[in-house]
Amino acid sequence: MQVGDRLPPLIRTLDLPRLVAYAGATWDWHPVHFDPATAVRFNLPAPVVDGQMLGALLAEQSLDWAGSQAFVRKMAFRIRSMAFAGECVRCDSEVVSVTRVGAVRVVTLRQRVTVAERVIIDDASLDLHVGGIVSGPPAREGAILRD
Repeated sequence: MQVGDRLPPLIRTLDLPRLVAYAGATWDWHPVHFDPATAVRFNLPAPVVDGQMLGALLAEQSLDWAGSQAFVRKMAFRIRSMAFAGECVRCDSEVVSVTRVGAVRVVTLRQRVTVAERVIIDDASLDLHVGGIVSGPPAREGAILRD
C-alpha cells in the first residue's frame, strides 16, 4: 500500500433487483428507487440509485482491496449526477497518503464513480485503518492501538 497505488476498479450493473435488495437492506422504501412508474412521474428515465448505495460500493471496493484487517474510518463524497437502474457504474480509487499510528496504517484514498463518461461522484475521500486492533469506537480520537 503505497501512494499512487490504484485499486482494481469495481464495475457493477445496478439492475432493478439489486436496487430492491438495497432498499430492503436499508429500509429505504421510497418508490423512486425501485418503481419505474414513480420514476416516470418524476420525469426520470428509470428509478434512481440511492446515493448511499454508491458510498457502499466505494467502501466495498476499498475493503476488498485492503483485506480483512481493514475498516472504513471516514468517508466523504458529493453526488454530482444521478445514476439510474440498469446502468453500469465504475468505481476507481487511488492511494493518496499512507501514515502509521502505532500498529495501524491509515490509508487515504481518492475515489470516483462514473457511468460511461458521466461523472457521478468525483474527488471522494475515504480513510481506511489497516492492521492492529482499535479499542473503542473507530471514530474516537486517541483510541488505544495494539497488535
